[in-house]
Amino acid sequence: MKKILLLSDTHGCLDDFILSHAEEADEVWHAGDIGNLQVSDQLQKLRPLKAIHGNIDDHLTRMSFPEYLHFETEGLSVLMLHIAGVPGRYKPRAKELLAKYAPRVFICGHSHLLKIVRDPLHQHLHMNPGAAGTHGFHKVRTMVRFRIQDGRMESVDVIEKERKNISAQTVG
Repeated sequence: MKKILLLSDTHGCLDDFILSHAEEADEVWHAGDIGNLQVSDQLQKLRPLKAIHGNIDDHLTRMSFPEYLHFETEGLSVLMLHIAGVPGRYKPRAKELLAKYAPRVFICGHSHLLKIVRDPLHQHLHMNPGAAGTHGFHKVRTMVRFRIQDGRMESVDVIEKERKNISAQTVG
């Protein structure tokens, strides 16, 4: 069994809200818009990190993290791509990768909107953890935690924090 913390769109923010939950996970997955390498470096010091770059990430972050990841963990096939769209309205690159890999879980970021839904057409769980950082239009910072065991996701929880009550540290 693996405990996962899924986040996206930190935009250079790494504070106790994120770090405290990262410490409880076995792995951290970041779905892009990391913000800078200091964020990923600090996360990697805590836990193994699977991450992709996003549209705001600089050339150093893009060289360190791929556009997408396809991997299997605990018997579960996962695809991660930052800008993907939503079920029924996927972007062309997302459609191409979904056809190639046919994952059971498809993770994206970019919209800053939390969304966890089944996609009946592609037969996968679509997950967007929203935005964990403090930059953007979202009023609530969100992340998702879950466990993976025997090819199944269990105990999926949304972690929320209102932006008005934060004193976030931007790293870098």
